[in-house]
Amino acid sequence: MGTRLRTLIYTFIFASWVILASGTHYYQKSLLTKEDLLPMEEVHLETKKSKRQIEFTTENDEASAVLPADTPENSVLSPGEGDASDLPTCLLCVCLTGSVYCEEVDPDMTSVPALPKETAYLYARYNKIKKITQKDFGDIVTLKRIDLTGNLISEIEDGAFSKLTLLEELTLAENQLVRLPMLPAKLTSFNANHNLLKTKGVKANAFKKMTKLRNLYLAHNQLEAVPVIPESVSILHLQNNNISTVTVDTFCKSNDTYYIRPNMNEIRMDGNPVVLAQYPNSFTCLQALPIGRYQ
Repeated sequence: MGTRLRTLIYTFIFASWVILASGTHYYQKSLLTKEDLLPMEEVHLETKKSKRQIEFTTENDEASAVLPADTPENSVLSPGEGDASDLPTCLLCVCLTGSVYCEEVDPDMTSVPALPKETAYLYARYNKIKKITQKDFGDIVTLKRIDLTGNLISEIEDGAFSKLTLLEELTLAENQLVRLPMLPAKLTSFNANHNLLKTKGVKANAFKKMTKLRNLYLAHNQLEAVPVIPESVSILHLQNNNISTVTVDTFCKSNDTYYIRPNMNEIRMDGNPVVLAQYPNSFTCLQALPIGRYQ
């Protein structure tokens, strides 16, 4: 009985000691874990913060790769801003099959627009085109008619029309030309009314080889003499220039008194200082007298 009692007492004491030791270890572990977790949580928070910064920087870098740093948010042109060359031709003009209509374009059109392939008819009237270069029509060999009335054209590079072998009608009226370039040989109609052309700006043989030319309009310029007119011409307008004289060879042939000019139906020379009655032999080959001053 005494032995059993002692065993129970020792067992109770040992169990109590084990429980107490376990509780102390748990308590110490809890305190240690709490203290140790604080810096770990701070490290975790810093890591998350760094990750967010990296992601934000990456997004900004990707955005800057698409848009330059100095690119405004609203880069679309407002009406009246910029230049017509910034926009596609068929957004500014009316493009139909083979025809392009660019009249009074806004924003201002200051140069010949890039034309669709196989364009045959161009109407670019009343804009602010200033110059025609060799490149403007270099690739559009299908052009048959060009109308550039009412622009600010003061210069046309030589060879600007040289590749246009199909061109039949060319209108450069109401511009600021002082000289004419070489013109396509197959033109049937050429209009340069209301420019600043003087005789020295028009080569003597500028029209001589144009054997298909029927209508020639050079009115309201500053010409001092009549250029050589091919026999194919039917209508010739030279009114309101500075022409002060004509000769027998202007329209007829001094070496052929029987020559009759077959196609010339209309010559306008009114508004010039020349008195046509002083040159009666200059019109003997014509079927109708020129319109102009005879007194």
